[in-house]
Parts: sequence; structure tokens; C-alpha cells
Amino acid sequence: MPMEDFYRIRRLPPYVIAEVNAMRAAARQRGDDIIDLGMGNPDLPPPPHVIAKLAEVAAKPDAHGYSSSKGIPGLRRAQAGYYARRFGVELDPETEIVVTLGSKEGLANLAQAITAPGDVVLAPNPSYPIHTFGFIIAGATIRSIPTTPGPGFFASLERAVRFTVPKPTVMVIGYPSNPTAEVVDRGFYAEVVAFAREHKLWVLSDLAYAELYFDGKPTPSILEVPGAKEVAVEFTSMSKTYSMAGWRIGFAVGNRTLINALTRVKSYLDYGAFTPIQAAAVAALNGPQDIVAANRALYHKRRDVLVESFGRAGWDIPPPPASMFAWAPLPPALKDMGSLEFAKQLLTHARVAVAPGVGYGEEGEGYVRIALVENEQRLRQAARQIRRYLQSMGVNEAIRAHG
Repeated sequence: MPMEDFYRIRRLPPYVIAEVNAMRAAARQRGDDIIDLGMGNPDLPPPPHVIAKLAEVAAKPDAHGYSSSKGIPGLRRAQAGYYARRFGVELDPETEIVVTLGSKEGLANLAQAITAPGDVVLAPNPSYPIHTFGFIIAGATIRSIPTTPGPGFFASLERAVRFTVPKPTVMVIGYPSNPTAEVVDRGFYAEVVAFAREHKLWVLSDLAYAELYFDGKPTPSILEVPGAKEVAVEFTSMSKTYSMAGWRIGFAVGNRTLINALTRVKSYLDYGAFTPIQAAAVAALNGPQDIVAANRALYHKRRDVLVESFGRAGWDIPPPPASMFAWAPLPPALKDMGSLEFAKQLLTHARVAVAPGVGYGEEGEGYVRIALVENEQRLRQAARQIRRYLQSMGVNEAIRAHG
């Protein structure tokens, strides 16, 4: 039986970003030096005291059995402490927090827990793929809403609940946005909560980039809004904040009904993360927080280097206000090429990997996502290589303007 005959596989379109990933892997096998700005994979290590705690607990003979699917109590308490410090939000570690194997797993399993085939889910376009495909795999139908906040966002919500049959049951949002890096304020979240309460919608908020904000403007949590716990859960991750992406530790917090549903589904599917990893995550949340500010400053500097050097190369990129990504419009002279072909061209001719915007939804066409996961020297090297590529394509006017 061909794989395409399976019901859920048929519902998944080709993953266009995989085309660029395959090309990148093939180029590296040939020995090409590829500057990889495609995947948001941190290049920084976790704090030394976190690695030390991992090793300490792993050395204990009784640390290697099954762990707790819900997360060890100390880790749930540590996450409650983080929300209290950072957002002024009080959470019950027993009923309002569950540890996930990264935020991606949490979103996908919650989709399985609360979605029936045929349900309609409101999800941003463009957005991180799990925001839509987690629900598509669960059998839902997606109705797209804008990623960009503002009046158009809420007008789209009004149309969706007025004209969609059956009425939507879930709304997914995520700020700072992956891929667009857009941010929102507490007032936006207040409107979302009010809308969700009025129309009986569950809200899933993805706050994976909570601590990667720039220009001194901390990102808020939807749970800061009074009444938000009645309708919302929020997902966070230790991947970027503490450079622990491969450790796969995240959290879902908020509404007790949703947390209980996710906890129950997970109890059938996993035994939780390796206990030493959870203990090390406690050390990260409860220990010195120097790395949080240091990582924020480092990504901020990389952002500035990217914008400056790529601009001099002839490619103007708006500075992102948060996250570890830049959402870059294609150079105007090459816009008709499309984001997938442009990404392939950059890989082939400039030896720079980026992610095509169309991989994040049809509204992502015309953009590429650039991850700030190389050091400043490599970013400047990427700019020089891109400049030569743009010159070879006859994109000279912008380059001359930048000098």
C-alpha cells in the first residue's frame, strides 16, 4: 500500500521546506560550506550549572526509570515561579501546569485531545506549521486568520464566526510570531480573551519566544488578562530562552479543563522527559538568570548585524522587534521568482540557506525566514555571498544605493 493511501498522510501537503533542507544536506555532503540560516536551531550552549545538574542526577542509579508524564512536581513548581516573577500570574502547579516534550508536542497532543473530525479551527497564516497541521492531523478544518495584529485581525475573526459552519471551536495565536516576528501588547490579548469568551472559543497561545524581545519592550502573556484562564492555555519552551532546544522541555499552562485534557492524552502516549533532564530544567528556571539577558543581547546584536550587512548587500530587511528570526521580503527585482525558488537560488549560488515563506502558509509567499543562528562573522560572510549573487542577477540599483 502506498504511503499516500493512509488517511492522515493524504491530509498533509508536501513539506516545501524539506526541499531546501534536502538540497542543503546534499551540498554539505559534497563538501560545500553552507551558512545555515534556515532552521531556528540555537548555536549556543545551555548554562554550565544546568549541564552540571544533568550530569549529577544522571549519575544516580535510581534516576533511569520511567519519569512522570505530567512532569516532576519540582519542575511544575519552578514554572509556576517563573510565571509569577515574569508576568505576575499565579498558577496552581497541580491543576494548571503540565510539562511537555517541547511546545510542539504539547500543541499537537492538545489538538488530538480537544478536536473532533470536522471541527473548525482558526489559525494564523503564515504561522509555524504545527499551529495548523497539528489540527489537520486530528481531523479538523482550518480557517485562516491574519498573523498581523490590528483591526483587520478582529474583522477577520468576526467574519469567521459569522459565516463558518460549523462555528469555530478553537483559535490559535502566537506572538512573538514565528515566522513573522510580530509582537502584540496586553490590550490585544484583552480583545482576544473578550472575543473568545463571547463566542465560546478555546484560545491556544504560543509564547515560545517570550524572552527574545528587543529594544527594552518585554513581551506580555495572554494570562495577564483578567479572565484569560477561563478560555486560554499558553505554551512556552526552554529551547531558545536557555539554549536547550534538543532537550525537548516545554510547558502548557492555564485553563484547567484544557490542561487536564492534555495531561490525560499524554498519560497514554509518553512517560515524560528523562528525569535528569527535568531536574536540570528546574536548575535553569530556579538558578541564575544571566543567560536569559545574555542570549537576548546576543540575538539583538545579530539582528542589527544582519539588517546592516544585508542592507549593504542590496537586500533591505525590516528589523524584527523580537524572536530569533527576520521575516524578509524578497528583493523587489526577484519577487516574481517566488520564495521557494529564491531559497533554492540562494543555496545554490550564495551557499546560504533560508526558509521559504510559502512553507508557513500561502500568505508567506514573497518572504523568506532568516534565523539568527550564526555568529556575526558568518552573518557578514553570508551578506557578501548574497551581494555577489544579487549582482550576478542584475540587481545592482539597490546595491549602488547602499554603497
